[in-house]
Amino acid sequence: MKIRYGWKQSLALLILCTALLLPGTVDAAVKYSTFTKDSYGNLIWLQPAYYPIGVIGQDLYVPDPAKPQVKMKSSMKNPKDIFVDKNNEIYIADSGNNRIVHMNEKGKLLRYITLPESPLSKPEGVFVTKDGDIYIADTGNKRVLQLDKNGKLLKEFKRPESRFIADTFVFEPGKVMVDERDFLYIAIRGGYEGLMLLDPNGKFQGFFGANKTALSPLDALKRGLYTKEMYANEVAKRPETINSVATDKNGYIYTVTGGTAKIDQLKKLNIKGDNLLRSSQKSFGEYRAIDAQPGLSKTGASIPQLIDIAVDQNGNMIVVDQQFKYISNYDASGNLLYFWGGPSAVGSSQVGLLKSPVALDVNSRNELFVLDDQENIVQVFRLSEFGQKVDQANQQTLAGYYEAGEKPWQDVLRMNAQFTPAILGLAKSAFKKEQYEDARRLFKEAGDQQGYSNAYWQIRMQWFQTNFSWIASILLFGGILWFVLDKLTSKSAFRSRLRNRNQKSKAQFIANFRHAIYTLKHPLDGFVAVRYEGKGSYLSAVLILLAVYGALLVKDIVTSFSFNAATSIDIYSIFTQFFIVWLAWIISNYLVSSIYRGEGRFRDIFIGSAYALVPYIVVGIPLAVISNFMTLNESSMYSFVANGMMVWIGLLMFWKIQCIHNYSVGETALNILLTLCTMLVIGVLIFVTAGLTNDLISLFYEMGQELILR
Repeated sequence: MKIRYGWKQSLALLILCTALLLPGTVDAAVKYSTFTKDSYGNLIWLQPAYYPIGVIGQDLYVPDPAKPQVKMKSSMKNPKDIFVDKNNEIYIADSGNNRIVHMNEKGKLLRYITLPESPLSKPEGVFVTKDGDIYIADTGNKRVLQLDKNGKLLKEFKRPESRFIADTFVFEPGKVMVDERDFLYIAIRGGYEGLMLLDPNGKFQGFFGANKTALSPLDALKRGLYTKEMYANEVAKRPETINSVATDKNGYIYTVTGGTAKIDQLKKLNIKGDNLLRSSQKSFGEYRAIDAQPGLSKTGASIPQLIDIAVDQNGNMIVVDQQFKYISNYDASGNLLYFWGGPSAVGSSQVGLLKSPVALDVNSRNELFVLDDQENIVQVFRLSEFGQKVDQANQQTLAGYYEAGEKPWQDVLRMNAQFTPAILGLAKSAFKKEQYEDARRLFKEAGDQQGYSNAYWQIRMQWFQTNFSWIASILLFGGILWFVLDKLTSKSAFRSRLRNRNQKSKAQFIANFRHAIYTLKHPLDGFVAVRYEGKGSYLSAVLILLAVYGALLVKDIVTSFSFNAATSIDIYSIFTQFFIVWLAWIISNYLVSSIYRGEGRFRDIFIGSAYALVPYIVVGIPLAVISNFMTLNESSMYSFVANGMMVWIGLLMFWKIQCIHNYSVGETALNILLTLCTMLVIGVLIFVTAGLTNDLISLFYEMGQELILR
């Protein structure tokens, strides 16, 4: 049988053969995922920002004492720190072997630093200056050593003598860093005072960058109620220990903290010890919510434990979390770029995943070296094309070159359309180019309320500049016309008929609503009339409650993004929460008042409590609408009105209880306190009952299933 080839088949065959002969590349999938979070805290998947390029430190040898010409393997044992110097040479504090491992940039062993004349003992920190001097935190010997570039001992820094150091202070250095002045910053294991600062001669200069003590509301209550003797018996609350310290080419000092710290775990300090991160007072160290859930978390922990920090050549901060095994990248201002990594599977080793990360550093090419003290190796990572584009664009934006950063940010968005820093970078570029409508849209998409407000301020300013003349003319001539018409018609029959129509309606339904408005102006008389004159009705109260629920929806839907960053509204959740709380208040207040000499009926409490919420309608809805014409520059005015509305409602509730139950001021306050306690008790009972009911239903279901299967 003959096979005939047409010209199309021949061309396709030629292309296929050519493709097979050309060299190709394989993009192997990494074993870990990379994520970021948008401004609302939602998790966004990204393509890898780093690729693993190798492992170093696994092939170390030493001469056999019996046969010096033969080399035997000498793997690292429980290493604790890694440092990359200006020549990209690598130093590792090999704690378990009591040595410093010195390798070249490719990971080839150059030497071991053991200091035979004064042997090391469990060194946990190493730092190399630009001049090549090597500083070692010799933890086991409770000292810091200074060696020259050849490994010769120059100085030994032990516990300094100072009256400012407590007698109980234990000098056990964990990490060490040296600044341009040759001042030493030492992270003390278990020390809560901060970094110990020593001058080049070892003289104590003070403590630096200490963390704040985190006090719970219960601790504050104890301090207020306990005597000095009683409080002295409490367990002392101490700040958390600084785990590591680093510096950058600009001389800023960086620290990371673990323990129970939930905010400020990462700090960027100037020479005075001030934290320069604009994102201060927020949590650092990223992880997925599923990682911290009981039963799903592989670590059983709930908060990250930042163990080390590195700063790359562009000022980006890279921190490693020993708890969840993630590496988080932040820009120089503390804004999250992305986080990646995760724990390696038990019983196996996977490149890119971590078992017990303890330290990390970067070289001059921004390659990342991560030290694992369980695997006893160093994993090396390189920025991907995506990571390089993000870094390039972000550097332009942070430097204020917003327009120059526009093109790389667009490239990043083509790779991942949900990357929030890219959207924010384009928003800043649009603002710089005075494209304020685009800037406002992008700032909202990125979740930046301040940027959105600034863009709207410019839009509003341009609108006023364009339309001020005719707005002023309308106001001026409109006022004059109103004044003239008022004078001409003051005694006319039309004005008389209009005044006569402004009388109270005889319809009871309308009268009830009028009474609700009257209560706002005359609360004491209004609530007394509800109790003793039978004013108000259940129907009007229910309609007012529905209107308040509508006002809650309007607040979330209509309020400007400058004052409300919510992106979605759960109408059912709002409905349930509002009416459950309100009914709990009504029932609790009725029960308490029935016992505590209250004269009000359930009807009076129900109607009066509804009428007390009317300010949320008459103030809340207009405020939500007006907020769309305001910026954050007027936030004090917005807050004043919003807080004033809540105070007004609170006062109406207070006067309602006082008038309906015929209480004194003190009795009213006590009634409110007891009502709130009763609401709490009811909530606990409902929670317990619901839990027991679910357990009972599950029991009956399992019994039924067992009977059916048998």
